[in-house]
Amino acid sequence: MPSKSSAKTAKPAAKTAKTAVKKAAPKKVKGEVRELPKETGLKQSVYDTKGKVVESLTLPKEIFGAKVNNHLMAQAVRVFLSNRRKGTVKTKSRGEVNKTTKKVYRQKGTGRARHGAMSAPIYVGGGVAFGPRPRDFSLSLPQKMKRAALFSALTAKVQSGEIKILTGLEKIEPKTKLMSDVLKNLSLEGKKKKLLLVTSDPKAENVKKAGRNIKGLNILDANLLNTYQVLDNKGIILMKGAIEAIEKSFLKEKVK
Repeated sequence: MPSKSSAKTAKPAAKTAKTAVKKAAPKKVKGEVRELPKETGLKQSVYDTKGKVVESLTLPKEIFGAKVNNHLMAQAVRVFLSNRRKGTVKTKSRGEVNKTTKKVYRQKGTGRARHGAMSAPIYVGGGVAFGPRPRDFSLSLPQKMKRAALFSALTAKVQSGEIKILTGLEKIEPKTKLMSDVLKNLSLEGKKKKLLLVTSDPKAENVKKAGRNIKGLNILDANLLNTYQVLDNKGIILMKGAIEAIEKSFLKEKVK
């Protein structure tokens, strides 16, 4: 049985522990942007431009519930980056530089190495030995593998809670401040991270004009979505109509 003295010391210790917890708890600052909960399942909440949940929908399992294949995603990224290389860099060889063909000095008797032209790579202004030449860096990947890599990347983003679905953005005016307010309402502003906004309509000019001057925000049409763009951005904002556009572009087989 504990003594009376130990019971007396236990009560003030409990009080100090409670006060320590209260002090350690973060204080709510007036006007602070609230953190939206991360949703990692196929059932996602749909937010409006003010950051409020207006409805919920279930994402298609074939696209957002696929198997995550890291090797396939790495291959798709490598192909994408290789196809972006132009391969137009070129240096002149000793046969292409504009130099005199006169012999530099006599062949023998000088004690120096024999040279026949100033266009040799050893001279300043001469040709470049083994320099880069124009070449084609492009690679190819089957459409099924591209599609599987894209679905794998989107699934990984859903599992990590980095996808938010937005509705009502198509009615926005082409003003940067309005788009900045939307990001602030979604708790995505000021975090110094790259964001990808996927539009549902390629003609959504107001959305593109409103967000093109915001640093870190990339805007892409749903039919142009690729594995690299999905993985390269920390957060993804999907317009509600973009989900249907992704299904039409990538999920359904084109009728021949």
